[in-house]
Amino acid sequence: MSEIDKIDKKNDDNIDSKTDKTNIEVDAEKYSKPDEKTLKEKLTTQEYEVTQFDRTDPPFKNKYWDKFEPGIYVDIVTGEPLFFSKDKFESGCGWPSFSKPVNKEVVNYHEDNSFNMRRIEVRSRVGDSHLGHVFGDGPEELGGLRFCINSSSVRFIPKSEMQEEGYGYLVEFVDEI
Repeated sequence: MSEIDKIDKKNDDNIDSKTDKTNIEVDAEKYSKPDEKTLKEKLTTQEYEVTQFDRTDPPFKNKYWDKFEPGIYVDIVTGEPLFFSKDKFESGCGWPSFSKPVNKEVVNYHEDNSFNMRRIEVRSRVGDSHLGHVFGDGPEELGGLRFCINSSSVRFIPKSEMQEEGYGYLVEFVDEI
């Protein structure tokens, strides 16, 4: 079994649509990736480099590594919902860490052998944005996965602003922290 298959299996076990009410459907048709010109205008240089050229935020010096407020994290490129704050945990790695995505279909996995390391890259479904990597060393009680995500790849939307931002249908899935 490949590393991607192992991660996918753990994610399947972690997000069981029969028992996990947070495995909600996210309609990919609602989101689209802007053209290159718009991306360069919309994103900061860091956000553009990370999402489009697989760069990495510095650990402990990024926007969300230590943010623990109720809300959701969406793809900064498309706005597609990716992670709930309730699934975020402190891993000590210096980047935001999540136990699972909002739905297993909103992310894709690719083998990444850059920098003489063997890792599994996580990319967003619609925007094909580089998000970070997933590792099998997360807390077992949370399913055993650690989605190590670049702050520059996501935008945090506080629970109090989700309705006005168009994510009201997800408010019920966001628990108070």
